[in-house]
Amino acid sequence: MNQSHRSSRAIKWFLVVVMISGALFHSHLVVVAQTATSAMAQGKADNEYQTAAILWTQSAAEYRALAYQTFVLARLRLDQDLQQRRARRGVRSRAALIVDADETVLDNSRFQAELLLRGLPYESAGWRAWCERAEAGAVPGAVDFLKYAAQRGVRVFYITNRRQPEKAGTVLNLKKLGFPDVSEETVMIREDGTTSSKETRRKKVAQRYRIALLVGDNLNDFNDNFAGKSIAERAEQVDRERAEFGVRFIVLPNPMYGDWESAVYQYKSGLTEEQKHAYRRAALKGLSSQ
Repeated sequence: MNQSHRSSRAIKWFLVVVMISGALFHSHLVVVAQTATSAMAQGKADNEYQTAAILWTQSAAEYRALAYQTFVLARLRLDQDLQQRRARRGVRSRAALIVDADETVLDNSRFQAELLLRGLPYESAGWRAWCERAEAGAVPGAVDFLKYAAQRGVRVFYITNRRQPEKAGTVLNLKKLGFPDVSEETVMIREDGTTSSKETRRKKVAQRYRIALLVGDNLNDFNDNFAGKSIAERAEQVDRERAEFGVRFIVLPNPMYGDWESAVYQYKSGLTEEQKHAYRRAALKGLSSQ
């Protein structure tokens, strides 16, 4: 067989493989679309789009590496802050560290996975039951970092938007995992009749302590400048405050949920599964996007 014939045959086989691969990929997309359509038709929550995010959080070693890396950076910044304050005479205020709870120090990916596996929407009753079980895991590196901070004399505050009925389970969960400085005072939940803003609670801490660092997975864990803003506006605000990130604001990765997702839905409540699906698709930027 001459060289040109072998090359021609190889090209034909390559084209066959490409066609088969394309057909299989198309079939996969059809199955995914049919699964989502079926779920919506049956009145189930269309959670399938979250599969990759939850899998990444639970399975990717890269997630663990990023979490460890984040808390190493937090430790370096805390040390720098304490050293700088000691160098300034007359500064006597005690340093405080504010951390969010969910997906910042507590890993709730099992709860998220259960909703997906059972086709259930998020509901407050189910979330409350999960909190009462006190079975959330610790985000990698979180316990060691907060213990280090407490040993340096830094007061740790857990400012969370969990509610009053969930506080006891939250305190128990944090203590079971070995987190330091866990008490009725330091675990600051969202009080009844208040908004999701954490600013009032942050100011309460600031009245008695100097806030050295804020650690969270959501931009609203740092200040209210990001609240209620569109996707583009949130990005612009990050650019305006870029000097704070990695210095005073320490961010944990959370692709499963958050205000970033609320921005995708334009903060609209009561959307159907079909409407949410449409908003997600519309927010994607492909090669033909303007």
